[in-house]
Amino acid sequence: MKSSTQTLKILLSNPSHIKTSSQAKQLHAQTIKLRGGGDLSSHQFTTIILSIYTNFNLLQDCLSLFNTFPSPPPAKAWKSIIKCCASTGNFVESVDFFKKMIASGKSPDRNVFPSLLKTCAYLGDLRLGESVHGCVVRLGLDSDLFTGNALMNMYAKMESLDARNVLDGSSEPNGFFSFNNDVIKNGSIQVSEEMCEGFRKEIDISDKKGALLADSVRKVFELMPIRDVVSWNTVIGGYVQNRMYEEALLTVREMGKTKFKPDSYTLSSILPIFAQYVNVVKGKEIHGYAVRHGFDKDVFIGSSLIDMYANCARLEDSYTVFTSSPRKDSVSWNAMIAVCVQNGSFDNGLRLFREMLTAGIKPVAVSFSSIMPACAHLTTLCLGKQLHGYIIRRGFFDNIYVASSLMDMYAKCGNISVARWIFYTMEFRDTISWTAMIMAYALHGRAHDAVLLFNEMVADGIKPNSGSFLAVLTACSHGGLVDEARKYFKIMMRDYSMSPCVEHYAAVSDVLGRTGKLDEAYKFICNMHIEPTSTVWSMLLSACRVHKNVELAEKVAERILIIDPHHVSAYVLLSNVYVAAGRWKDAAKTRVSMRKKGMKKKTGCSWIEVKNKIHVFISGDENHPDYPKINGALHKIMERMELEGYIPDTNTVLHDVDDEQKRYLLSVHSERLAIAFGVISTPAGTTVRVTKNLRVCVDCHTASKYMSKILSREIIVRDIVRFHHFKDGKCSCGDFW
Repeated sequence: MKSSTQTLKILLSNPSHIKTSSQAKQLHAQTIKLRGGGDLSSHQFTTIILSIYTNFNLLQDCLSLFNTFPSPPPAKAWKSIIKCCASTGNFVESVDFFKKMIASGKSPDRNVFPSLLKTCAYLGDLRLGESVHGCVVRLGLDSDLFTGNALMNMYAKMESLDARNVLDGSSEPNGFFSFNNDVIKNGSIQVSEEMCEGFRKEIDISDKKGALLADSVRKVFELMPIRDVVSWNTVIGGYVQNRMYEEALLTVREMGKTKFKPDSYTLSSILPIFAQYVNVVKGKEIHGYAVRHGFDKDVFIGSSLIDMYANCARLEDSYTVFTSSPRKDSVSWNAMIAVCVQNGSFDNGLRLFREMLTAGIKPVAVSFSSIMPACAHLTTLCLGKQLHGYIIRRGFFDNIYVASSLMDMYAKCGNISVARWIFYTMEFRDTISWTAMIMAYALHGRAHDAVLLFNEMVADGIKPNSGSFLAVLTACSHGGLVDEARKYFKIMMRDYSMSPCVEHYAAVSDVLGRTGKLDEAYKFICNMHIEPTSTVWSMLLSACRVHKNVELAEKVAERILIIDPHHVSAYVLLSNVYVAAGRWKDAAKTRVSMRKKGMKKKTGCSWIEVKNKIHVFISGDENHPDYPKINGALHKIMERMELEGYIPDTNTVLHDVDDEQKRYLLSVHSERLAIAFGVISTPAGTTVRVTKNLRVCVDCHTASKYMSKILSREIIVRDIVRFHHFKDGKCSCGDFW
């Protein structure tokens, strides 16, 4: 049998035999006990143990051992401590140790720079990265394969994109292209010249900065005398991250001409290109290549395929990829849940989330940031609260993305106070969380709070993005803040060099229309630098109804129908304008025209969650099992409302029937049925939360104010545009909606 000393020598000469941190500590103890086995000096075995501890990311043990070396420690010890700091996320400390190593006179070798370059990437410090690159060049290590790969990875992942480039020169990135030839030929990936043609240079400043760093990746690659698959994949991945899809595909073609062939990482890098440009044919060819080469079993390939098919509106194909996977791990489950939610299949997203839990897969942070939007859209507050509890118990609340999605869920389920509490308890808030809270205020009618929060965000040094400006402009729209809307629209373009999107134009034209500035709104839309959509014109048409401007309404409706001849809302809104103006014959002609074209107005639908169950109502619905009770409650409520002075606004009824019939039609609108059900199903004083798929009509808005007063309840109605908080006979919108 081998003696303890001999065993120790074997382990120290081949540390790969150590498989756990516990074994590493036992080896350390034996080394101390036997004084290093006799043939190794104290510092030599300490260096080896330090290296082993580094492999298990035992930072405190590494620091303790490192501090036992006399000054200066050996180069291998510096390498281990720098690597351990980087691997455990202590990036600043990793840089500090590197500086101390240089100051001690020790020269770093090829084993030090990969960890240090990883640190530069995570810190997002381009200046530091360039300095390290310069050090690599001076030491002649730029020809080393692993150092070269680390350099490319650093430039590819760098987020702090200065307009400088350590290697000089840049290439213009391109955004849009067309696919013409086959991707797969003769069993290998082929990328034709034509496939990369048709790019149009539509980029912003951040794209140009990304191009500079992607060019650095390419130049490092070209200077490398030796390359491997990782080298090729890093270049391809860098191009994709910076949306330089032409260069990415051309590099795949280059790679195909070498001895290195695309692997699963290559495929998962280029699949998003086909996903973004909705080219399911080419995506399927890549899928076939993956199947033939056995890459389809790779979870990352599976996730990329799921995402590609979903982006191409092939959710069933995504589900087929998911179900056919022999090994479903957290990545594949979360990918499938995310694409369901992103494609509006909220119920399926929730179902898959439950199945994932049943399968024993524990949710991770991305699970909650994916599923919360489903709760928000379906307004399932009870489920959202249960998930909130799980998030706290599992320690995910500190994750900024989880906290932001949780905040958004509460806001969209009508609980703005809890959303606000979450926002202000977040330890760190980024642009996304600020924007979510600003939009929450906007949708709940708290326009001034939204504007103040936007200004606070800017004052705190958080740079607003396009979504931030949309949120504050939406707040201005809902609050009638015309001057503020004009101001922020100008600031976005002048101070932040952002080009407005259709949504920004829509928000500004909406506030102009709501406040009666119809002609200005019309001119504003006509002068847009992009083609107005039917949605933008529809907002102005809705304003024409409120302000009874028939002439402009007809002109706007004509514009909408040129864009979309089958736009149902244009006919409905124009009919509403005629009704508001008392032009019943014109309203009837509009409805007849709709019927001839086979178009029907979208049915009004409202739903309410009671005792963890969603109850759905449509106008005049008598199918609910509790309808007799609902009808009885509505009659009693109606009597009390009329005593308080409520008079039905029959002008909002589009049908040319007698007043009594109009009163009845108003009384059975879907939101009233849902509110009445909420009243009879919950204790007195409980807040009633209702969601509607259309805008609340004028009369139901008035009726809800009366109901909130006589029932002494807060009634929160979320319609397709915003929230209405009815309390004590008033609405949070101030009747401006």
